[in-house]
Amino acid sequence: MSIAGTKKVKSRKAQEARLAWILISPTALIVFGLVIFPAIFSIWVSFHDVGLNNLNDVFHAPFVGFENYREVINDYAFKFQGLNNWGAAVTTIVYSFASTSLAVLVGLAASLLLNRPFKGRGVARAIFLFPYVAPIVSIAFVWRWILDPRPSGVVNDILMSLNLIELPKAYLATRGLSLLIVILLDAWRYFPFCMLMILARLQAIDNTLYEAAKVDGANAIQQFFAITLPELRYVLGATFLLRLMWTFNKFDDIFLYTGGGFGTKVLPVLTYEFSFRLYDFGRGAATAMILLLILALFMTLYVTTVMKNVED
Repeated sequence: MSIAGTKKVKSRKAQEARLAWILISPTALIVFGLVIFPAIFSIWVSFHDVGLNNLNDVFHAPFVGFENYREVINDYAFKFQGLNNWGAAVTTIVYSFASTSLAVLVGLAASLLLNRPFKGRGVARAIFLFPYVAPIVSIAFVWRWILDPRPSGVVNDILMSLNLIELPKAYLATRGLSLLIVILLDAWRYFPFCMLMILARLQAIDNTLYEAAKVDGANAIQQFFAITLPELRYVLGATFLLRLMWTFNKFDDIFLYTGGGFGTKVLPVLTYEFSFRLYDFGRGAATAMILLLILALFMTLYVTTVMKNVED
């Protein structure tokens, strides 16, 4: 190729490179403005004393080092105080693992049911997806109406009509019971996601494996443990970790159900309270960073185990 031809090729490549930067620059600016800069700024705020008194001049806020982190860890609402007060850290772990485990189990059962051919299967799948696609605000208000502590509440009205209880009960305002209810409601809302992930993998399993197992005399339970479960192990692990990370970082569900009261206060709710009720943005940012570190551990586990096994 001549020198002129080589220069022409290089010029074309340079033009393509400039065009690529021009095309991705709007997305890059949006990602920087909405993700990268707020994350870096939150880290910066977590090491400074930022409140309403200096919010108008935040970049000159006093540097306090790890003082905000120490205050969060030693805060009454954060740490474990006994069986009657678990604190936000332990409550978050219990809530996240319990609701995620239950969502995966229910999703597995639903996917096994919907994987079988029957009349109206498409309608059944659409109905099962309703909790996941419905707006959380509408769902929260419906459940709060059902569990209303007044006699007019659906549950109280039914139980009192059956003479099972004499007085109405405040289900979402009873310590212990409220946490159990939000765990069940979270599992009910998000099991369709697990169902879709598992169902997609179920439909990819070779039917000849089951036919061979039937020839060998294996029953349905033996086929499930010998064929279905091993084939689903990677998607179950990936689904569990993804849902665990999302649940760990979830704010709106618990806040709409209980406002974080009565033993249901989790780290995202505590972050909100530090920042927008106490107006201590430094402690709020420190709580968010602690939450980020825990999520980073889950992400590392996800990348090093599930994704590595899938690639292998």
